[in-house]
Amino acid sequence: MLTEQVIAVDRMEQAVALFGNFDENVRIIEEEYQVKAICRGSELKLTGEQEQVALAARAVNGLLTLIHKGEALNDQSVRYVIAMVREGAEEQLPALTGDCVCVTSRGKPVKPKTLGQKKYIEAIRQNTVTLGVGPAGTGKTYLAVGMAVAAFRAKEVNRIILTRPAVEAGEKLGFLPGDLQQKVDPYLRPLYDALFDMMGAETFQKQQERGTIEVAPLAYMRGRTLDDSFIILDEAQNTTCEQMKMFLTRLGANSRMVVTGDITQMDLPEGKRSGLVDAMKVLRHVEDIAVIRLSEKDVVRHRLVQAIIKAYEKQETVSRKK
Repeated sequence: MLTEQVIAVDRMEQAVALFGNFDENVRIIEEEYQVKAICRGSELKLTGEQEQVALAARAVNGLLTLIHKGEALNDQSVRYVIAMVREGAEEQLPALTGDCVCVTSRGKPVKPKTLGQKKYIEAIRQNTVTLGVGPAGTGKTYLAVGMAVAAFRAKEVNRIILTRPAVEAGEKLGFLPGDLQQKVDPYLRPLYDALFDMMGAETFQKQQERGTIEVAPLAYMRGRTLDDSFIILDEAQNTTCEQMKMFLTRLGANSRMVVTGDITQMDLPEGKRSGLVDAMKVLRHVEDIAVIRLSEKDVVRHRLVQAIIKAYEKQETVSRKK
């Protein structure tokens, strides 16, 4: 049985934001719930099966909540609201608004886009050491770099140190051209990219020359005490237990650490236990250390990334049952 529901839209600019370019936002709603959406003046009319119309109305009201808070909608945010409606958790959406981590060199605000990312950011603010674990595309590294840049700009720390293990290089390092730094740079590229985006290439290079920003392989951390620093260890699933312990014990006075990794994508030799997996168990009850798990719901890359992660998780579940 077809039914209709009318939703009031306060202003025309809100209706424009709701529908998006070429009506792309509302088209996602229509496809998801098999309803028809028509905007007339200050009203949006939804037509379809009663249950689907009710769900679509909840999604539209969730999107309007974000618009009222000044958030710009895109494909990812629309699909996230749909996921929240599916879980009956759309009333939590206002918690996503208003939290700007920092502003990029191009003036773009860096904000958490999911509740999982929001929890991750809050954990970094409230704890000295944070372990952020989750699949690709959940913003683990990017948000951590944003928090580091914000702390550096606010003069809360004097240095930003970003590091990751060059596990993929292995014995092949010697065959690559250039000096040691040039050999390992390809493995540090994602960290450079995030810093370039936040600070601009010119500012980054100046700070790097001054020694206030350091991007280096994990091996360079041995024997050091890192004071007044914001330290990020990326791709930590590729550390050994010994390397992880070495890294964590570099923590100095007035410093903060963020460790990120994806335990489903390990490149360690067979039989080697991941330092990240080990640390998650060993440190889970230690005060001032937070372990945050992000999931496919927190993926903010292309929507297919979520589908790919789900497909692999399904396959792994089937394999474990055999």
